[in-house]
Amino acid sequence: MTKKPVIAIDGFSSTGKSSISKIIAKRLGLIHMDTGALYRGITFYAIQNCANTDKTIDIKKLISDLPKINLEFQNIDGELRLFLNGKNIDKEIRFPQVSDNVSQVAKEAEVRNYLLTTQRDIAKKGGVIMDGRDIGTVVLPDADYKFFMTASQDERARRRFLELELAGEKTDIETVKQNLISRDKIDSEREVSPLKQADDAILIDNTSINKEETIELILSYIKKF
Repeated sequence: MTKKPVIAIDGFSSTGKSSISKIIAKRLGLIHMDTGALYRGITFYAIQNCANTDKTIDIKKLISDLPKINLEFQNIDGELRLFLNGKNIDKEIRFPQVSDNVSQVAKEAEVRNYLLTTQRDIAKKGGVIMDGRDIGTVVLPDADYKFFMTASQDERARRRFLELELAGEKTDIETVKQNLISRDKIDSEREVSPLKQADDAILIDNTSINKEETIELILSYIKKF
């Protein structure tokens, strides 16, 4: 039996990377790994344990605390849920406070190195679809398939705003857009593993296509196995 493929999906926030990767994984019988959730897990830990009095994150303390952080995915009813030191934090990592700080945490070289081994170990066996910001360029440069997802800032802000509204979060679209612009800037300009399209990645712009059309477009590039 041929080894199942390893698929890397990178791209900007609010392009639907994670939810689309999850559906593709189900359709192809692969494991989906949301690497952004790992960075959110570390950010959640930092907010809880390494906050300064002004609510900013003490990066130095966080880095010294990394050995105390145990993140793992557990399969619960067919869904991979993130656990931090034995506690399910799948819901908490989506809180706005985590979204506001995750790019700052993710740009730290020590944090990225800490998570690199975890990610590569999972992919070694094949049959994995992994999404993030540097999967095709750094984490899995030899992935069988690489995709890079993008959409206009206005469309991404609209999607994110609707998502937050559904979750009962009170905000306005301009705040959401500014947060996206700020995250794009930090993610694209950071020194370590910046967000960028791998040379051999297929560009998927889903500004004017819906989720199902995006999924079909990606699947059209993946050979049957």
